[in-house]
Amino acid sequence: MITNIDYKSITYKVDLSHPLDISIPLRATNENVNAWYIPAPKIEPVTDGDWIGKVSEGASTNFNNIYFNPHGHGTHTECVGHITKEFYSINQTLKQFFFTAELVTINPEKRGNDFVITKNQIKTTLQSYPRALIIRTLPNMEEKRSKQYSHTNWPYLSEEAAIYIKERGIDHLLIDLPSVDKEKDDGKLLAHKAFWNHPEAPRLEATITEMIFVKNEILDGNYILNLQIASFENDASPSKPILYKILKS
Repeated sequence: MITNIDYKSITYKVDLSHPLDISIPLRATNENVNAWYIPAPKIEPVTDGDWIGKVSEGASTNFNNIYFNPHGHGTHTECVGHITKEFYSINQTLKQFFFTAELVTINPEKRGNDFVITKNQIKTTLQSYPRALIIRTLPNMEEKRSKQYSHTNWPYLSEEAAIYIKERGIDHLLIDLPSVDKEKDDGKLLAHKAFWNHPEAPRLEATITEMIFVKNEILDGNYILNLQIASFENDASPSKPILYKILKS
């Protein structure tokens, strides 16, 4: 289905029949992607005495409870409420869902024992002025869909890079890591704070989406992003970011 999407007085032609899903699904298994030292998610039927909410066990419907953490168990989108004393909900702060986006691929630089995405890498790679920036890191392997990230010291975004991204007018940052920050940073959260401009003048409309997975066959460049969330009144929600290729007129 070919359609036109109007965004800030510019019309983009996209094919809605070819979505590019860059989310990681949540699975009730130890193979589910995981971070932050928590157990695997659970999806299990409700039980009430001898009754089990499962058709194969004699119930009329499947009726499951789901136990998970949005920050540690898969693709999620968070707002500034993730790091503030005040309560901010992703459901209340994210009011638009289609954005111009640019996908870039970056091989983080080694700095001591860390691998860091630097300001210079962002500056030399970013080719446009999108509302959303999607960062795919190298190496990019299928393992990212099931990786157990705890205690791995994953790559992260430097504070200077986060400031530069904010100054470029980017409101939505997506990355294929559990966090834009270093795993063990004593709670400094330098990239989160820099991107959200916290605490000076928090950018309430800005979001960070973590734990995406962008297949290698999806090429770097410009897209239309549909950033889908569940209606959770929480600082973060599981999310399903979808990319659409921009077609030539």
